[in-house]
Amino acid sequence: MFVGTFEHSLDDKGRVVLPTAFRAHLADGAFLSQYDGCLALWAPDAFAGFVARLQDKVREGEASPNAIRVLTAATSEVKPDSQGRVTVPPRLRTFAGLEQEVVLTGALDHIEFWNPQRWAAISDQGDASLTDAVANLGIY
Repeated sequence: MFVGTFEHSLDDKGRVVLPTAFRAHLADGAFLSQYDGCLALWAPDAFAGFVARLQDKVREGEASPNAIRVLTAATSEVKPDSQGRVTVPPRLRTFAGLEQEVVLTGALDHIEFWNPQRWAAISDQGDASLTDAVANLGIY
């Protein structure tokens, strides 16, 4: 399970160091994909589950086959190097608006790579959503 928030830099080769807490889950490789305004880094089993759920939605007519096409075309297989770095391809950096700084957030079954300004906006919205969920939905 991935949790926590970490601020890191991209080096001139587009590499980012993964937090130590995340590395063990990804030692055998991972999949880096476009996601909801950010990038998602998935362990192989979690990525397979995500793709299977998306394929189900396509079969049920709730999603277009183009969703699978775009996801697979824009996904890269990555493996952390000996220093725990993964390379973020240029097309994915452009999609997520990543330049020099990146915020890595644990999202339970994957890690998200955020542009710092986008993350600040999402985080503010999330604070209100969490407060509402806890107070009004009887979660706690």
